[in-house]
Amino acid sequence: MVMTKQNHRRKKQQQKPIVPIAIGLLFMGIAILMLALPDNKSKASSGDTQEQFSLAPLSVSYPAPDLALENIGGKTEALADYRNDVVLVNNWATWCPPCKAEMPNLEAYYEDHASEGFMIIAIEAGDAKDTVSQFVQTYNLKFQVWLDPDSAALKAFGNGNLPNSYVIDREGTVRYAWTGEVNRATLEKYVTPLLAE
Repeated sequence: MVMTKQNHRRKKQQQKPIVPIAIGLLFMGIAILMLALPDNKSKASSGDTQEQFSLAPLSVSYPAPDLALENIGGKTEALADYRNDVVLVNNWATWCPPCKAEMPNLEAYYEDHASEGFMIIAIEAGDAKDTVSQFVQTYNLKFQVWLDPDSAALKAFGNGNLPNSYVIDREGTVRYAWTGEVNRATLEKYVTPLLAE
């Protein structure tokens, strides 16, 4: 079949709408993606970033690991020593920015709920005792802080990312697990109900 110039022009005119449609769809996809992502500017201006963006923990059910480490006071303690409490184990490091960011939330929650049989055991992953002690003083931490020079806790929980947290109920069962910075709203939503059990 021989294509005349007129037929060729008609065919070209029919193909042209595809390009604008494709570009339009691309821009729509970008717009949808932008709307789905967190708006850092509005969060920063609200001063309440942590309340707006929160990592939900994973619901789990398995026995707490048999773990014993030295605390910053030089005494060896075990998770089993806290069997009748609800315990939040927090693996962290002094050099880790999200670890530092979550410490005030952990301390405030601990102070509000310690009388209900709640304990935080913050297990520092590898720094020297003096460095950890200085950090504890700077942040005025009242909960338990353990030293973990050999990463025993990270191995026991099978998670090398920092920070990571695990909530253990009064029976010694790990009920929640998550990786990343913990905020107050998340603690109230998931941990507080366990205190009433």
